Amino acid sequence: MRLVKFFGIIIIGCMAHLGLAQSQPENSYSPEVSAAQSVELFPNPAVEYLDVTIQHLPVGKVRVAVHNILGNPMPIETEIIDEHRIRVRVKDLAAGYYLLAVKDDDSKFKGAFKFLKR
Repeated sequence: MRLVKFFGIIIIGCMAHLGLAQSQPENSYSPEVSAAQSVELFPNPAVEYLDVTIQHLPVGKVRVAVHNILGNPMPIETEIIDEHRIRVRVKDLAAGYYLLAVKDDDSKFKGAFKFLKR
């Protein structure tokens, strides 16, 4: 139980340090839609690729970054699959937990989402 609280505090601290705490965008969403509901990661845990679906934003202007659990940025390759989906190559990352940062300057959307790489 203490270990879970410890990692929770680390993740929240990393998100706050990076300015990636989940927040609701100001312009493009209805109030009923939260940031956590608008972004889906599949498969989680990931082995080679992580598909990121962003339901309410076109991915053309969205920036995606991967950070290790300590908050350090990791080099990644991304590919736009369609209007609302991005594929992130995670094959070269070491096994462990990572944070996927999603940011859109137009709508002021910021979010961080945890995934496991096996």
